Amino acid sequence: MTEIFRTTVTDAGEQAGTFIADGLFVTFGQGVPDSLKDFCFIIEMNPVEQPLAVGQNLLVDGVSYPITAVGEAAHKNLEGLGHVTVNVTGGDTAGLAGAIHIDCAGNPPQLQVGSVLTIES
Repeated sequence: MTEIFRTTVTDAGEQAGTFIADGLFVTFGQGVPDSLKDFCFIIEMNPVEQPLAVGQNLLVDGVSYPITAVGEAAHKNLEGLGHVTVNVTGGDTAGLAGAIHIDCAGNPPQLQVGSVLTIES
């Protein structure tokens, strides 16, 4: 597999981890609006080398999760804002334009400051 994106979580809002139990997590770059910061994992801004697509894998600290759906704005938002909503319950249709869905097979990722996120094609 070819790595097309890599970033590190540099900060986490107070509520960021609570959404994982509800089936999602949200990333945003350092320019996150104050109104959203409490709910986001803040990541380093890095380029995305290829369009995001079903069949790629999102890795969180080396654990691989297949991407099952990609919203039409997910690539643009991730590259331009560091923003993506990751739905961890799978599904083959992205409910939000800026979302991706991953299949975590009942083992959702546990992000924290220092976690490394990569996407492989």
